[in-house]
Amino acid sequence: DRDTDKKRIEELLEENMILEIAQKQSMNESVHLGWELEQLSKSTDLADSEKSFVFELNECASSRILKLEKDNQSLQNTIQELRDASLTSRESSLKFVELEKENQQLSKKIEKLQNQIEKEKQSNQDLETLSEELIKDKEQLQVAMETLKADKDRQIKDLKQENDHL
Repeated sequence: DRDTDKKRIEELLEENMILEIAQKQSMNESVHLGWELEQLSKSTDLADSEKSFVFELNECASSRILKLEKDNQSLQNTIQELRDASLTSRESSLKFVELEKENQQLSKKIEKLQNQIEKEKQSNQDLETLSEELIKDKEQLQVAMETLKADKDRQIKDLKQENDHL
C-alpha cells in the first residue's frame, strides 16, 4: 500500500508540475493577448483619428466645391452680361472681338472649374468609400478583440477549475 501510495504521490506531483507549467504558459498567453488587445485598441484609436481626418477632408472638399460652384455661377453671369453688352452695343467690331476673346477665356475657365468640381466630387466619393472601409475594419477588429477576450476568459476559467479540481 505504501509503495502504491508513493507512486500515486509521485504521479500527482508530476501532474501538478505539468499543470503549473501549463498555467504559466497560459498566463504568458494571457499577457500576450492583453498586449495584443492593447495594440488593437491603439490601432482602433488610429482608425478613429483617420476617420475624423477623412471627415475633415470631406468637409474641406465640400466647401471647396461650393466655392468653385459660386465662382462658376459668377463667371456665367459675367458671360451673360458680356453677351448682353455685345448685343446692345455693336458700336465697333474691335470691342466685339475683344468681348468674344474674353468670352472664350471665361468659357475655358468655366470648363476648368467644372473639371475641378468633378475631380473634387470624385475625391469626395473616394474619401467616403475609404471612411466606410475604415469603419468596417474597426468593427471587425472589435469583434476579433471580443472573441479573443472571451477565449482568454474561458481559458483562465478552465485552468482555474482544473487547478481547483487538482
